[in-house]
Formats: sequence, structure tokens, C-alpha cells
Amino acid sequence: MTDQSATAKVVKVHPAPSCENCHVRRLCLPVSLGGDELNTMEQMVKSHGVLKSNAYIFRAGDQFKSLYAIKTGAVKTYGLTSDGKEQITGFHLPGELVGMDAIGNHVHNCNAVTLENTAVCELPFGDLETISQVIPRLQHELACIMSREILSEGTMLLMIGKMSAEQRLACFLQNIYQRMRLRGGEENVIRLPMSREDIGNYLGLTLETISRRLGILQSGGIIQIEKRNIRILDPATLGKICSS
Repeated sequence: MTDQSATAKVVKVHPAPSCENCHVRRLCLPVSLGGDELNTMEQMVKSHGVLKSNAYIFRAGDQFKSLYAIKTGAVKTYGLTSDGKEQITGFHLPGELVGMDAIGNHVHNCNAVTLENTAVCELPFGDLETISQVIPRLQHELACIMSREILSEGTMLLMIGKMSAEQRLACFLQNIYQRMRLRGGEENVIRLPMSREDIGNYLGLTLETISRRLGILQSGGIIQIEKRNIRILDPATLGKICSS
């Protein structure tokens, strides 16, 4: 964690379960490991307490030392525009990694902050590189994760540049829906840990547009809004809007 986040409130919890028993293990780096390989991985991983909402994992300009796997909760990454305004670059869910932006130049280019109470596992990158020499499958899995991250960023650029407001929101909801289903969430229900303001910032839309478009999707029988939960009533139509 960064020095700036050292004062963030942390809830003390019991020692984190092993990678073998982690409920998001299949989405994280150790997915294909077993036996001695998994034990080696567990010795490297540093588990932290549960960070409160709005706690920084790292800040732009921090030296790159580790990747962070989200165990529970959610994280947003953002940078600052030339006029000092926040620009959200991504939302990250359990089983996903944050910090890969800094692998190339060893300095973080964005800020990573928790959206709610969030537990993370720290993977020191130097140790990860050393272990990867002994367990080549780790290199392959890291490459796959980086590939998915690049694809996600490309989709984001396409949404902002080419899609209508309706398409942007539909694609965003579909993306969260697909990612949460991988984590074994309730069928056809997604929980949005981010605010509507954050969604608008990410998609390049105003809060009013986000609220209006959500209302239209609900009145059309495509979704049902339940506070921060959204039930996908018609995933096929949602997908058609996204791809139209």
C-alpha cells in the first residue's frame, strides 16, 4: 500500500484463508496451481485487512512494487485531466488484478481507490517474477490477464468514441453482468458498487443522462432497479442494444 493510505481505517479480520480455499481463486493467478506450487504462491502473497471505502491502494506517481488481487469489494482507477478533474479509467471486481499499468515503466499512472469495504491480496512483483521462472504457467496466466485488460480498454475507447448514450450504458451493464456471473453471483442480478456519477464519468455521460437511460431501460422491461442492485430481465435485448 502507499504511504498516503497508511492512515486509512482498517477493520481487523481473522487471517485470510489460503489461496486453495479462496472463493475467487479460479479468477486469479493461482488458478492452475496445486500442491507445492500453490504453497509457494501462498508464501509470496501478503493478505491485508479489510480497507474501508475511499482508501487508496496506490496513487499516480507511486513506485511500482506489487500487483493487487481483489478478494472482496471493488476498486476504481482514475487519473486527472489537464484541468485537474477526475477521469475514471476502470472498475475492478473480485478476482481481478490492479496495478498492471505500471509493469512497463515501474511507476503507477493512475490512482486506485476502494469503492466499498474491500479486501486485497498483495503480490510483490519481484517475487512473482522469480516464482514464474520456476512455475512457467504463472507467466502464461499473467499474459492472459493483461490481454483481457487491453481488450477491455479497447472496448472502452470504442464506447466513448462511436456509441450512443443508450449503447454505452447497455454495454456497461452487460459487461458488469458477465463479470459478476463469472464470480458465481445471483443469476440475472448485478450489484453496482459505484455511484451513478462514477458511471457517468466513466462513460462520458452526465448524471442526468445515466438516470434517464436507466429509467428507459426499466420502463421497457429490460432491467429492474432495486437500489444498487439491477436485475437483468431481458439480457438478449440488452445485448442487442449494445451491439446495434
